Amino acid sequence: MLGKFVKPFWGIRAFFYKIVFHKIGALSYLGKPIFITGGKKVEIGSKVRIFPGMRLEVHNKGRITISDDVVIGQNVHITCGQSLIIGSKTLITPNVVITDIDHNYTDIGIHVVKQEYITSPTIIGENCFIGAGAVIQAGSVLGKQCIVGANSVVRGCFPDYSVIVGSPAKVVKRFNDAN
Repeated sequence: MLGKFVKPFWGIRAFFYKIVFHKIGALSYLGKPIFITGGKKVEIGSKVRIFPGMRLEVHNKGRITISDDVVIGQNVHITCGQSLIIGSKTLITPNVVITDIDHNYTDIGIHVVKQEYITSPTIIGENCFIGAGAVIQAGSVLGKQCIVGANSVVRGCFPDYSVIVGSPAKVVKRFNDAN
């Protein structure tokens, strides 16, 4: 019942976020609180729903694209230093981390946060489902309609229609038209 009254306010807030983001599409809403760094390098499509607790960070020359009709659950953390794309109609459930950044730690004696990032583009295909607590690491590419199990740690390229689970994650099942 509460959502019926709160969601219109999220839509109004999204209207004001037009000055924060490079682009935000119609009928998108963002729940409060939300932490944003580098918002002018973020494109958000239409009908995107972002629930409270989102942390969205763009560093250096990075760009984030969140396509149309994406739903992002509570307490999701997305960081980007190069290119991160989330395909349309994707559902990201709570407490997920998605990044295209690895921290360099090769310079002994220099704090990790003061070393250059290592970046690799991360792409999540359209109509994917990312389970609660999953971590999508730098350089990962998910094909369309992939399912990532809860608490999975994903790194690598995965074909369309894959069910991906575990730590490290691997394909345990694929949709097959024949059966």
